[in-house]
Amino acid sequence: MKKWPALLLLSLLISGCNQQNDQTAYDQQRDGDDPRPINVQNSEIQHEQKHETSQEISRNLVRIATAVPNVEDATAVVLGKYAFVGIDVDSAVERSEVGTIKYSVAEALKDDPHGAQAMIVADPDLYARLQEVGSDIENGRPVQGVLNELSDIAGRLMPELPKNTQQMNPDKAPGQSTNKADEQDERQLEEEQQDQSNNHMEKNNNN
Repeated sequence: MKKWPALLLLSLLISGCNQQNDQTAYDQQRDGDDPRPINVQNSEIQHEQKHETSQEISRNLVRIATAVPNVEDATAVVLGKYAFVGIDVDSAVERSEVGTIKYSVAEALKDDPHGAQAMIVADPDLYARLQEVGSDIENGRPVQGVLNELSDIAGRLMPELPKNTQQMNPDKAPGQSTNKADEQDERQLEEEQQDQSNNHMEKNNNN
Protein backbone atom coordinates (compact mmCIF):
# COMPACT_ATOMS: atom_id res chain seq x y z
CA MET A 1 0.00 0.00 0.00
CA LYS A 2 2.92 2.34 0.67
CA LYS A 3 4.10 1.96 -2.94
CA TRP A 4 1.00 3.60 -4.47
CA PRO A 5 1.69 7.16 -3.22
CA ALA A 6 5.27 6.90 -4.49
CA LEU A 7 4.16 5.69 -7.92
CA LEU A 8 1.54 8.44 -8.13
CA LEU A 9 4.13 11.09 -7.24
CA LEU A 10 6.56 9.72 -9.86
CA SER A 11 3.83 9.79 -12.50
CA LEU A 12 3.04 13.43 -11.72
CA LEU A 13 6.73 14.40 -11.94
CA ILE A 14 7.16 12.70 -15.35
CA SER A 15 4.01 14.41 -16.66
CA GLY A 16 5.25 17.78 -15.43
CA CYS A 17 8.64 17.34 -17.13
CA ASN A 18 6.99 16.50 -20.46
CA GLN A 19 4.81 19.61 -20.26
CA GLN A 20 7.86 21.73 -19.44
CA ASN A 21 9.76 20.33 -22.45
CA ASP A 22 6.81 21.03 -24.73
CA GLN A 23 6.53 24.58 -23.39
CA THR A 24 10.30 25.16 -23.85
CA ALA A 25 10.15 23.94 -27.45
CA TYR A 26 7.19 26.24 -28.11
CA ASP A 27 8.96 29.22 -26.53
CA GLN A 28 12.10 28.59 -28.58
CA GLN A 29 10.09 28.44 -31.76
CA ARG A 30 8.17 31.58 -30.84
CA ASP A 31 11.30 33.54 -29.81
CA GLY A 32 13.26 32.60 -32.93
CA ASP A 33 15.61 30.08 -31.29
CA ASP A 34 14.47 27.37 -33.68
CA PRO A 35 17.55 26.71 -35.87
CA ARG A 36 15.51 25.89 -38.99
CA PRO A 37 16.34 28.36 -41.88
CA ILE A 38 12.87 29.82 -42.38
CA ASN A 39 14.09 33.31 -43.33
CA VAL A 40 15.72 32.27 -46.61
CA GLN A 41 12.44 31.50 -48.30
CA ASN A 42 10.89 34.74 -47.01
CA SER A 43 13.79 36.77 -48.46
CA GLU A 44 13.29 35.18 -51.86
CA ILE A 45 9.59 35.98 -51.79
CA GLN A 46 10.27 39.64 -50.96
CA HIS A 47 12.79 39.88 -53.81
CA GLU A 48 10.32 38.44 -56.30
CA GLN A 49 7.59 40.83 -55.14
CA LYS A 50 9.92 43.81 -55.61
CA HIS A 51 10.80 42.68 -59.14
CA GLU A 52 7.13 42.18 -60.00
CA THR A 53 6.32 45.64 -58.67
CA SER A 54 8.81 47.19 -61.08
CA GLN A 55 7.26 45.32 -63.98
CA GLU A 56 3.80 46.35 -62.84
CA ILE A 57 4.86 50.00 -62.81
CA SER A 58 6.07 49.73 -66.40
CA ARG A 59 2.88 48.00 -67.53
CA ASN A 60 0.77 50.66 -65.85
CA LEU A 61 2.67 53.48 -67.59
CA VAL A 62 2.21 51.69 -70.91
CA ARG A 63 -1.51 51.31 -70.22
CA ILE A 64 -1.88 55.04 -69.51
CA ALA A 65 0.11 56.07 -72.58
CA THR A 66 -1.73 53.79 -75.01
CA ALA A 67 -5.06 55.20 -73.83
CA VAL A 68 -4.12 58.53 -75.45
CA PRO A 69 -5.58 58.99 -78.95
CA ASN A 70 -3.20 58.34 -81.89
CA VAL A 71 -0.79 56.34 -79.71
CA GLU A 72 -0.58 52.94 -81.39
CA ASP A 73 1.77 51.32 -78.87
CA ALA A 74 4.06 52.24 -76.00
CA THR A 75 6.99 50.94 -74.02
CA ALA A 76 8.25 51.94 -70.59
CA VAL A 77 11.48 51.48 -68.68
CA VAL A 78 11.55 52.05 -64.92
CA LEU A 79 14.86 51.86 -63.10
CA GLY A 80 14.84 53.26 -59.58
CA LYS A 81 13.64 56.85 -59.75
CA TYR A 82 14.12 57.04 -63.52
CA ALA A 83 11.20 56.43 -65.88
CA PHE A 84 11.15 56.59 -69.67
CA VAL A 85 8.00 56.19 -71.74
CA GLY A 86 8.30 55.64 -75.48
CA ILE A 87 5.27 56.06 -77.72
CA ASP A 88 4.62 54.73 -81.21
CA VAL A 89 2.49 57.37 -82.92
CA ASP A 90 0.01 56.52 -85.65
CA SER A 91 1.80 56.73 -89.01
CA ALA A 92 -1.11 58.70 -90.47
CA VAL A 93 -0.51 61.56 -88.03
CA GLU A 94 1.33 64.61 -89.36
CA ARG A 95 4.80 65.12 -87.94
CA SER A 96 3.80 68.58 -86.72
CA GLU A 97 1.18 66.98 -84.46
CA VAL A 98 3.61 64.67 -82.63
CA GLY A 99 4.45 67.38 -80.10
CA THR A 100 0.77 67.74 -79.21
CA ILE A 101 0.46 63.98 -78.72
CA LYS A 102 3.54 63.95 -76.47
CA TYR A 103 1.94 66.74 -74.45
CA SER A 104 -1.27 64.70 -74.12
CA VAL A 105 0.70 61.68 -72.90
CA ALA A 106 2.50 63.87 -70.37
CA GLU A 107 -0.84 65.20 -69.15
CA ALA A 108 -2.16 61.64 -68.77
CA LEU A 109 0.91 60.57 -66.80
CA LYS A 110 1.12 63.54 -64.45
CA ASP A 111 -1.21 62.01 -61.83
CA ASP A 112 0.81 58.81 -61.62
CA PRO A 113 3.62 59.00 -59.01
CA HIS A 114 6.01 57.11 -61.29
CA GLY A 115 4.97 58.79 -64.52
CA ALA A 116 4.94 62.37 -63.22
CA GLN A 117 8.66 62.82 -63.94
CA ALA A 118 8.88 60.43 -66.88
CA MET A 119 10.68 61.39 -70.08
CA ILE A 120 8.45 61.03 -73.13
CA VAL A 121 10.06 59.61 -76.27
CA ALA A 122 8.35 59.73 -79.67
CA ASP A 123 11.36 59.39 -81.97
CA PRO A 124 11.20 55.95 -83.71
CA ASP A 125 14.91 55.25 -83.18
CA LEU A 126 14.80 56.13 -79.49
CA TYR A 127 11.58 54.15 -79.12
CA ALA A 128 13.35 51.07 -80.50
CA ARG A 129 16.30 51.65 -78.17
CA LEU A 130 13.97 51.83 -75.17
CA GLN A 131 12.49 48.49 -76.18
CA GLU A 132 16.00 47.04 -76.28
CA VAL A 133 16.80 48.49 -72.86
CA GLY A 134 13.65 46.89 -71.44
CA SER A 135 14.76 43.54 -72.83
CA ASP A 136 18.25 44.05 -71.40
CA ILE A 137 16.80 44.63 -67.93
CA GLU A 138 14.69 41.48 -68.15
CA ASN A 139 17.76 39.52 -69.27
CA GLY A 140 19.79 40.74 -66.30
CA ARG A 141 22.12 43.18 -68.03
CA PRO A 142 24.37 45.01 -65.49
CA VAL A 143 22.71 48.13 -64.11
CA GLN A 144 25.64 50.38 -65.03
CA GLY A 145 25.28 49.47 -68.70
CA VAL A 146 21.56 50.17 -68.59
CA LEU A 147 22.14 53.53 -66.88
CA ASN A 148 24.67 54.50 -69.54
CA GLU A 149 22.16 53.67 -72.25
CA LEU A 150 19.40 55.66 -70.55
CA SER A 151 21.77 58.58 -70.00
CA ASP A 152 22.58 58.61 -73.70
CA ILE A 153 18.89 58.59 -74.57
CA ALA A 154 18.20 61.42 -72.11
CA GLY A 155 20.95 63.47 -73.69
CA ARG A 156 19.18 63.33 -77.05
CA LEU A 157 15.86 64.71 -75.93
CA MET A 158 14.32 67.36 -73.73
CA PRO A 159 12.36 65.89 -70.81
CA GLU A 160 8.61 66.34 -70.73
CA LEU A 161 7.76 67.04 -67.10
CA PRO A 162 3.99 66.63 -66.63
CA LYS A 163 4.04 68.51 -63.30
CA ASN A 164 5.00 71.66 -65.17
CA THR A 165 2.46 71.23 -67.94
CA GLN A 166 -0.32 72.73 -65.81
CA GLN A 167 1.20 76.14 -66.47
CA MET A 168 1.40 75.59 -70.21
CA ASN A 169 -1.15 76.51 -72.81
CA PRO A 170 -2.47 73.37 -74.57
CA ASP A 171 -2.30 75.27 -77.86
CA LYS A 172 1.44 75.57 -77.33
CA ALA A 173 2.55 71.97 -77.08
CA PRO A 174 6.20 71.31 -76.19
CA GLY A 175 7.20 70.39 -79.72
CA GLN A 176 5.47 73.40 -81.24
CA SER A 177 6.92 75.84 -78.70
CA THR A 178 10.41 74.61 -79.41
CA ASN A 179 9.91 74.97 -83.16
CA LYS A 180 8.66 78.54 -82.80
CA ALA A 181 11.58 79.45 -80.58
CA ASP A 182 14.01 77.96 -83.08
CA GLU A 183 12.41 79.93 -85.94
CA GLN A 184 12.66 83.18 -83.96
CA ASP A 185 16.33 82.54 -83.20
CA GLU A 186 17.04 81.83 -86.84
CA ARG A 187 15.28 85.02 -87.98
CA GLN A 188 17.16 87.09 -85.40
CA LEU A 189 20.47 85.61 -86.51
CA GLU A 190 19.68 86.32 -90.16
CA GLU A 191 18.78 89.93 -89.34
CA GLU A 192 22.02 90.43 -87.41
CA GLN A 193 24.04 88.95 -90.27
CA GLN A 194 22.24 91.20 -92.76
CA ASP A 195 22.92 94.32 -90.65
CA GLN A 196 26.59 93.43 -90.40
CA SER A 197 26.77 92.93 -94.15
CA ASN A 198 25.10 96.30 -94.85
CA ASN A 199 27.44 98.13 -92.46
CA HIS A 200 30.44 96.54 -94.13
CA MET A 201 29.24 97.63 -97.59
CA GLU A 202 28.62 101.22 -96.42
CA LYS A 203 32.15 101.47 -95.03
CA ASN A 204 33.61 100.26 -98.31
CA ASN A 205 31.56 102.80 -100.29
CA ASN A 206 32.65 105.66 -98.04
CA ASN A 207 36.29 104.73 -98.51
